[in-house]
Amino acid sequence: MALQITANQADPALLDLPWSIPLEDWDPKYLAALPRGISRHVVRFVRVGATVIAVKEIKEDIARGEYELLRALRRMDMPSVVPYGIISGRVDADGNELDACLLTRHLEFSLPYRALFSQRLRPDTAGRLLDALAVLLVRLHLAGFWWGDVSLSNTLFRRDAAAFSAYLVDAETGQLLPSLSNGQREHDLDIARVNIAGELFDLQAGGVLDPDADAIEISERILLRYHQLWEELTGVERFETGDRWRVDERIRRLNQLGFDVDELAMSTDLGGTTIQIQPKVVDAGHHSRRLLRLTGLDVQENQARRLLNDLDSFRAGEDRQAESEELVAHDWMSRCYEPIVRNIPADLTHKLEPAQVFHEVLEHRWYLSEQVGGDVTTEWAFADYLARVLPTKPDEDSIVGVDTMALPVLAARED
Repeated sequence: MALQITANQADPALLDLPWSIPLEDWDPKYLAALPRGISRHVVRFVRVGATVIAVKEIKEDIARGEYELLRALRRMDMPSVVPYGIISGRVDADGNELDACLLTRHLEFSLPYRALFSQRLRPDTAGRLLDALAVLLVRLHLAGFWWGDVSLSNTLFRRDAAAFSAYLVDAETGQLLPSLSNGQREHDLDIARVNIAGELFDLQAGGVLDPDADAIEISERILLRYHQLWEELTGVERFETGDRWRVDERIRRLNQLGFDVDELAMSTDLGGTTIQIQPKVVDAGHHSRRLLRLTGLDVQENQARRLLNDLDSFRAGEDRQAESEELVAHDWMSRCYEPIVRNIPADLTHKLEPAQVFHEVLEHRWYLSEQVGGDVTTEWAFADYLARVLPTKPDEDSIVGVDTMALPVLAARED
């Protein structure tokens, strides 16, 4: 049999690796010393030029299926490892066939859950890991991916401030479908609950997890968090027509959960308005590129996110979902954005850039609406903002150019 290499990036250095030797017998000189999780297959980290890849020895048909699944997930911007290639047609020195190898890129700064627990993290670490896993599972389910083997072992975690981000590692049991039924989602959750409880019991037996911790209770946290997230993302919310500010509140909650709103589907009836929000996880810079395309405004990513949220709320409130996005954006600019930025008093224009002023007016409108318990117009919010907020801001040109080495150092603290 001839050695076959299927790779999305051909690297001649792959030919220098000892594919005729079973993976568990490879010389350490080929390996990278990185923490590995538990796997039913032999897995090793290997250096290929300047790249570190994970090599998993597995049957060829399973390797090809998982490779294609991972490629599909990456095209959908799902948090998962990046597929690198497949090595098949392997034989040893005696001519015996060896299993194929699935190659994935090592996810930098990520750790398996055992490596995290070995660092003697705080008692709530298990809960935060499960929160991250719940977010990952919701994202996958929204995309129509049934995992089939949800566990901490099949996930990698990256530190994300005080929390963690989770990434799918093992997709060999997964299926990508147009959508998932409630039964399929609950099946994945039941698998997760059982697997995670077993993993936590294993940590307790090894003296890593607090012996007084309730492994079953901790494992069931993923069910609670998953259902909370799923309801927040897919639930239908009813409110009176005078409470349209609740659209902003719903979007704000979704953004805080790490989801970006791609679409607002609204319908009205005699009793009020029904809102249903469908989220979509988008790549970095998506908002600034989309806003630039629609309006010509070139602003920072978070500013763009907030402006686009207002644009989408405007489109939904005007019941113009069926119209061209570019046409609606033009009307939003002329009716919402430009009347604000054109009317910033000349003596206050040096305070903040226009997009930041508009963003802060939207924030001010939301706070005022929350205080009065109903919709506040942008014009009212702008007038109040000009009177009470913008004059108190420091001049931007008094901040830009400051020698940061001369600023006082704040003592670092642990949360």
